[in-house]
Amino acid sequence: MHTIEVVLAMLVAVVASGYLVRILPFSLPLPLVQIGLGALIAGVFNRGHALEPDMFFLLFLPPLLFLDGWRIPKQGLFRDKGAILELAFGLVVFTVVGAGLLIHWLIPSMPLAVAFALAAIISPTDPVAVSAIASRVPIPKRLMHILEGESLLNDASGLVCFRFAVAAVMTGSFSLADASLTFLWVAVAGLAIGVAVTWGVSTFQRWLWRGFGEEPGAALLVNLLIPFAAYLLAEEFKASGILAAVAAGITMSYVEQTGRISGSMRVQRSAVWSMVQFTFNGIIFVLLGEQLPGIVERAIQTMELSGQHSAWWLVVYVLAINAMLVVMRLTFVWLSLRWSLLKARMRGEKGTHTPKRVVLAMSVAGVRGAITLAGVLTLPLMIPGGEPFPARDLVIFLAAAVILVSLVSASLLLPRLLKGLELPKDDTGRREEDMARKVASRAALAAVEKARQQLVEGQNTNNVQLYNDAASRVSLLYQRNLEKGQGPDADPEQVKRMEEAYRSLRAAGLNAEREELFRLTRRGQISDEISRKLIRNLDLLESRKRD
Repeated sequence: MHTIEVVLAMLVAVVASGYLVRILPFSLPLPLVQIGLGALIAGVFNRGHALEPDMFFLLFLPPLLFLDGWRIPKQGLFRDKGAILELAFGLVVFTVVGAGLLIHWLIPSMPLAVAFALAAIISPTDPVAVSAIASRVPIPKRLMHILEGESLLNDASGLVCFRFAVAAVMTGSFSLADASLTFLWVAVAGLAIGVAVTWGVSTFQRWLWRGFGEEPGAALLVNLLIPFAAYLLAEEFKASGILAAVAAGITMSYVEQTGRISGSMRVQRSAVWSMVQFTFNGIIFVLLGEQLPGIVERAIQTMELSGQHSAWWLVVYVLAINAMLVVMRLTFVWLSLRWSLLKARMRGEKGTHTPKRVVLAMSVAGVRGAITLAGVLTLPLMIPGGEPFPARDLVIFLAAAVILVSLVSASLLLPRLLKGLELPKDDTGRREEDMARKVASRAALAAVEKARQQLVEGQNTNNVQLYNDAASRVSLLYQRNLEKGQGPDADPEQVKRMEEAYRSLRAAGLNAEREELFRLTRRGQISDEISRKLIRNLDLLESRKRD
């Protein structure tokens, strides 16, 4: 009963947070409100729930990472793959080495290997936190694509570095060769397993549909289970379950382009995933808030027992570590941009200048989140000699504080940095959308005419006229010039046949539009973001017609 009560309390907190952000007279990011409610539950009502890292990783992260991988625009991901990979892997290593040395210098009582472990777990940005901040801040699209891509890929590199730093604390040794090979296996195997699971399940599901028909409820449930299957299988093979979930989501976006499922199922699936995303995102931050009172209390006790500094030094540590993370990120981003400009000049191209405020925004937007907290809570209690793990409570507190400060600073600074920022207009999306609408409409008109010819075969004169009228109405609709109020003959039987013909022809047009949009997407002529938007409009229109 206690577990059920805790789950219900967290769900109520998530619902309350959604209304609180609208009711409060001042603007607060949703994650901070949820963290505050979680801290209230644990600190005031003493009803908090201890976070179990393994269960947390399994229950909440796979579906959210899967969804982020599914929905991230692939053209943006591959266009900026160089910048994304540099941030996802290069910046993580740069942060682990640089921040680890600086943390050890700042806190000499913390062993160097432990400092590296702390630097590793705070190095990856969090896709859930980045998405939550972006929903309230007008971040330029291209910058948002880079941040999303980075946060989806850098978890594996950060967690691998963290694992080896902890192993160095436990064993007293570290092997760069072993670490490199392990990382290669973790990344490559994780990505491969994610792709294989989604492709295999989707292929099997299509075979079932062809033979036995489509069952929407079962299909939705299978879709929800894919990220868990990818995560668990990858973990079984000692690979990255996080990367497997991301790869499964990216693969699902390509499976979707085949257009093998009905529009009504896409509408239902979108609604279900939106609910899952809001609920799980909220629970993650509520859980984070529930851990805070205990984490702060244990960190203060650690400082008092050490006798070296007062508890107020915790504030100094937190501010110093966050400042060094921003400076290191700013340095790496600036160097990466300079290197990109240099490579462009060497190729004889004219490099584009990036505004300084965008560079600063990229530095501030490195938001940490639940992955950092869940990872740091996996620190062992004891080392093999039976002694307590060095500075464990302090490391957990500093990681939690980095999450909070990065969320607050991004929420406060990003709107100011990006306010009034004038970027070169990018009309690519509008041009792609206009082109897609025209091509899809031409395909729909051809399909309507083909369907009309099939309907009128062998019909009498009256029915032929009805079908021609229905085809005219549908054609006019696609030409965006349908005149309202023009109905068919008043005879009920004729009206019925007219409506049936209209629905049949309209369905042919909608199917043709969808097929053309999927074809354009597969060929890379339009982005999957625009394709998804237009296809959703068609699916909703089809659902309304059926109702």
